[in-house]
Amino acid sequence: MTVTVAKGFVAAGVAAGLKKSGNRDVALVVNQGPLKSAAAVFTTNRCLANPVLWSKQVIADGEVEAIILNSGGANCYTGPEGFQTTHATAEKVAELLGVSAGDVLVCSTGLIGDQLDRPKLLAGVEAAAAALGTDQGQVAAEAIMTTDSVAKTSVRTSPAGWAIGGMAKGAGMLAPGLATMLVVITTDADLESDVLDATLRNATRVTFDRLDSDGCMSTNDTVALMASGASAVKPDVQEFQRLLTEVCKDLAIQLLGDAEGSSHDIAIAVTGAASESDAVEVGRSVARNNLFKAAIYGNDPNWGRILAAVGTSNAEFDPYNIDVTINGVSVSRLGQPDQPRELVDLTPRKVDIGINLNTGDSSATIYTNDLTHKYVTENSEYSS
Repeated sequence: MTVTVAKGFVAAGVAAGLKKSGNRDVALVVNQGPLKSAAAVFTTNRCLANPVLWSKQVIADGEVEAIILNSGGANCYTGPEGFQTTHATAEKVAELLGVSAGDVLVCSTGLIGDQLDRPKLLAGVEAAAAALGTDQGQVAAEAIMTTDSVAKTSVRTSPAGWAIGGMAKGAGMLAPGLATMLVVITTDADLESDVLDATLRNATRVTFDRLDSDGCMSTNDTVALMASGASAVKPDVQEFQRLLTEVCKDLAIQLLGDAEGSSHDIAIAVTGAASESDAVEVGRSVARNNLFKAAIYGNDPNWGRILAAVGTSNAEFDPYNIDVTINGVSVSRLGQPDQPRELVDLTPRKVDIGINLNTGDSSATIYTNDLTHKYVTENSEYSS
């Protein structure tokens, strides 16, 4: 059911011919109310795609009626014509649904620098509007896939009688400031936009913002949250925050697991930091270290590469009072070798790296993947 698990939402996913494969490439999610509350966060990349430029204006009043998404083209660096395509897309949705174009978020994903085929896209919008239903959440999730191998969805329900549903796309360029992702989250809880905004930012800060697959940041990233209020239940905000964060984390881990060509999912848990920002910085310094990532791909527990990466950060620590574990094996303690590295088993896909800075009480976990031949091959042929 994904985004349609929440009452008051319908969705659709159709093939408009934007993808050479002929697969579904246009998705539509509509909030039928009674509430139309919404919030969104976007990439922090300064080079923004036309849909992000449009959607930032739409979300300013905290009200959204619908989200239209396309794969098969990013509509980024496509000039005035590209922005007109975004505008025309929102106008078409508004016309078909009888709403204002200023309440329609637009999202695109795909190759930068190519114009979208506007007639095909608008025809796809018409087809999606005609196919809307409460049983179409899964096909909507499939329609936003690019290099994804599977659709990503997540659902949480509250005993109080409300629900949260989400769908996401993303399989590479996972880096801070969100990731190369489009995410739509729906809820039938009765919440105003200011609460949605605060809880969404809290959730993305510790989930999507902690993905760092390859240090590359997209131009189109959008995470949108809509509330219909159709359950007529005003939730406990702390419970809503918890379940929303669970949905975001679930989707984030699914994105990581589908990272292009990866063979290991790596969680880098930094503890004992002087501040959370220090913990995040140290985790990112390891996550972005290509020598470390290559070692994990080769099942080589080369813990020296971890410490060398930590040393490139500006975090507060004593370089000779750091402890490192790999999959539960203490390989380095107090700046010296500890247990033999041969005890580390890196054959499972899941890898846990522990780094204790022994400096304070703060912590953070960064999620990344290894650097593989397949990743290089796939990204070297992306536009071909």
